[in-house]
Amino acid sequence: MCGIVGYVGEKQAQSILINGLSKLEYRGYDSAGVAIIDGDHMNVMKCKGRLANLEERLSTEPLKGSIGIGHTRWATHGEPSDLNSHPHSNADGTISVVHNGIIENYVHLREWLISKGYKFISDTDTEVIPHLIDYYYDGNLLDAVMKAASKMEGSYAIGVVCSKEPDKLVAVRKDSPLIVGVGKGESFIASDVPAILNYTRDVYYLNDKEFVVLSNDGVEIYSPEGEKIEKELNHVTWDANAAEKDGFEHFMLKEIHEQPKAIKATMTSRVMPGQPIRLDDIKITKEQLENIEKIYIVACGTAYHAGIVGKYVIEKLARIPVEVDIASEFRYRNPIINDKTLMIVISQSGETADTLAALREAKAQGARVIAITNVVGSSVSREADDVLYTWAGPEIAVASTKAYTTQLITMYMIALFFAQNKNTLSKEEIEEIKNDMLTLPEKAKQMLEHKEVLQKFASKTYMHKDMFFLGRGIDYAVAMEGSLKLKEISYIHSEAYAGGELKHGTIALIEDGTIVVALATQSDLYEKMISNIREVTTRGASVLGFTVEGNEDMEKTVDSVIYVPKVNDILSPVLSVIPLQLLAYYMAVEKGCDVDKPRNLAKSVTVE
Repeated sequence: MCGIVGYVGEKQAQSILINGLSKLEYRGYDSAGVAIIDGDHMNVMKCKGRLANLEERLSTEPLKGSIGIGHTRWATHGEPSDLNSHPHSNADGTISVVHNGIIENYVHLREWLISKGYKFISDTDTEVIPHLIDYYYDGNLLDAVMKAASKMEGSYAIGVVCSKEPDKLVAVRKDSPLIVGVGKGESFIASDVPAILNYTRDVYYLNDKEFVVLSNDGVEIYSPEGEKIEKELNHVTWDANAAEKDGFEHFMLKEIHEQPKAIKATMTSRVMPGQPIRLDDIKITKEQLENIEKIYIVACGTAYHAGIVGKYVIEKLARIPVEVDIASEFRYRNPIINDKTLMIVISQSGETADTLAALREAKAQGARVIAITNVVGSSVSREADDVLYTWAGPEIAVASTKAYTTQLITMYMIALFFAQNKNTLSKEEIEEIKNDMLTLPEKAKQMLEHKEVLQKFASKTYMHKDMFFLGRGIDYAVAMEGSLKLKEISYIHSEAYAGGELKHGTIALIEDGTIVVALATQSDLYEKMISNIREVTTRGASVLGFTVEGNEDMEKTVDSVIYVPKVNDILSPVLSVIPLQLLAYYMAVEKGCDVDKPRNLAKSVTVE
């Protein structure tokens, strides 16, 4: 959630901080602010609402100085307001702090600081941090931040500046993402790479409880014990243009159209005709696979839906039992984990707090963990035993699209990798699925051609307050994702149901004019799904159907049909989800919603 940017250099900090924050707007926020040191004076400006509100104020009251920090806040403690916005400062305004995460013991720290004479003016947990640093400050900002951090429990990425040390910025992270950018004569901190790509592509990825000092002399990184650390400087290979709209009206629409390329990139060098599936550096032998008693797939939101598809294909192809869990629930049910457990965690950002917690719980109990993520150097990629990257490129829109389809591709690759090692499929069967996978980029392009039909459907139905999505088997998993997309960007209430469950209660909700989206791409379930569709049409529902080319008889049952190119049944989710994404997009556009930044949501959920 939230966004942090910090700058130290020779240029004026204000424009750099604002530009950086604008690149992090996709993360979700409800207020914004900056703190900039001018000489020996700290200037802070912050306000509720969009970044544009802050820019407007700064245009008439610019802040001078070449060192500063900026923040976009997503409210957790205290309502969105000017007062609760970041940065927060100590009583005399000499120390300012920006913070992502949650300080879980803030109530105890607040009461203790009040007993020491400190006064609080906001409702936030963050305000304890500048006061705590102030308490320990004796002329050495790094030392004070280290002592303060040792008292804090919870998750945090923190940037700190002090007017008594006007050439220095100190930062630290724990369970919340923070990177360090290194340029020529300047350095940066940021929550995510896009914030600094206009200035540098050389970055350090901080590990938990590592401290960094940015100054005019360069960058120094320290361990929790205060020892200097030498880290590898990473070069970001994608450029700033990848995080721009490139002529599309919204990032979401751009990213939907980028899916053919992303699907192909994720398979490149891993899925090749006549050669075994390769999972980069992941090595699992037949003996190790035979020793696995259960696989857990753990994720949140869209990634969880990809995991449900993963369960289906791993069990079908590799014949290993799989459970799929919502990460926020997983560790609270005391799951049975041991050294015969394999966990697969899925997280677009690689920083999802609940998923990280599940990963750590599994490792503590002896399980092997494979991480699927889109972000090189992210927390899950560093902490897992193995990592498989989705090469989707930067995904800016809050509603995930290309991350989902590339996560599906990784699920197929893992299932086929296990199947070829366990010999649960013949070489011919594996090759047949691989060949179909290699056609997916081109067939995904075909799915984008349905946009006019979907626009027309959206223009007629966007005023409805409820919609239903139906599917059976693997189509049910896709229906869940389609329903989520509609909910999160158009604010239309929708639910996904297994087609066979209709008669067990849900059909009571169907009445004349009810909008239903029904998926029937699975050959062995097609006739049964047609029967389920008839159950709703006879009660007056208006149905948009999805099926495979050749099933033209569906037109007799539904109001309109979207045809999916023929492909192996298990691969159909990659194709059928694309028009569902477009449907959600056009519904949101018709309603005038903020497509890329839906209300109350954030791209990277870094708090529990």
